[in-house]
Amino acid sequence: MHVVFGRKGDESLYQDALSIREKVFVIEQNVPVEEEIDSFEEEATHFVLYDGNKPVGAGRFRLLEEGIGKIERICVLPDYRSKGAGRLIMEGIERFASECGVKKTKLNAQTHAEAFYSKLGYETVSDVFMDAGIPHVTMVKKL
Repeated sequence: MHVVFGRKGDESLYQDALSIREKVFVIEQNVPVEEEIDSFEEEATHFVLYDGNKPVGAGRFRLLEEGIGKIERICVLPDYRSKGAGRLIMEGIERFASECGVKKTKLNAQTHAEAFYSKLGYETVSDVFMDAGIPHVTMVKKL
């Protein structure tokens, strides 16, 4: 498996990312599509994990301010969960962030995924809050 990244203008990659996000967030988790596709699509760098030519996971990254980046929309198809796919996406995004001069990343994790992000070195810094009807926590990591 390998991670590829690009901007929204890379239409093929962007459509692959949206396809995974739709399957996981919109269909599986019932997130309204108007909440899933937001105003940050243009400025974000999109990441897709491929198994051969098949897109199996996705995520995105955007700069918030000098030295701080936000990781968003991490998702993996059900057949690829618990097989290292999420870790590969996160490692690809963190490598990219570091190359961009980012010193700290943050993300809003669904609470069921909090342990996954903790294993990757993220620390919870908020109480539980609701986003798209799903409980989340904010987590941070120094790169």
